[in-house]
Amino acid sequence: MSVDTQEAGGVHEGQEGLTAQAAAAVRTYAVAPGVRLNVRSGPGTQYNLVRVLPEGVRLPIYCQAPGTTVSGPYGTTNIWDLIDNGEYVSDAYVHTGSDGYIAPRCG
Repeated sequence: MSVDTQEAGGVHEGQEGLTAQAAAAVRTYAVAPGVRLNVRSGPGTQYNLVRVLPEGVRLPIYCQAPGTTVSGPYGTTNIWDLIDNGEYVSDAYVHTGSDGYIAPRCG
């Protein structure tokens, strides 16, 4: 019976390891401190507001697209980050460590 318990524990630990590994594969970036960030349906301020992110979030960037030029804590840029299906934020509010593209262009 103790063997069954150890095997079950081993499988469970392996699953946790895979989950942690998958989570580590998606890099996230911090939104500027104190900012509640608007999420839009396209790469520009003329697109519909989808939601507002709370302060202190980290975002994945799946691809980037040119759009409306925006000034924010991290400079002035026309780069917009796709953070989810059909959801974009201005790169001027995301700390990527670069003034240019850090992900493939959305296509």
